[in-house]
Amino acid sequence: MANALVSIQIIPKTKNGENVIPYVDEAISVIQEAGVKYEVHPLETTMEGDLEHLLKIIADMNTKMIEIGSRNVISQVKILYQPTGIEMNDLTEKYRP
Repeated sequence: MANALVSIQIIPKTKNGENVIPYVDEAISVIQEAGVKYEVHPLETTMEGDLEHLLKIIADMNTKMIEIGSRNVISQVKILYQPTGIEMNDLTEKYRP
């Protein structure tokens, strides 16, 4: 069972003020390639897994933004660490139809 939920909003600074959506798409692809459970929401993406692994994914996302042309990156992160185990569904199940 996962011991952490991590939400990330990545805000890349583009070279010429281009649309950031293609950059965000690339950041989400880093999460997809990592193979963790995740949910994309309008303002952030939440991942579920081992805290150290999730933090590595965030580092990889930031690196990817620079590799594809971003000058710098702001990453807003929320972490719920629960060593006994936690899943996204534990917090959202009652709100699902």
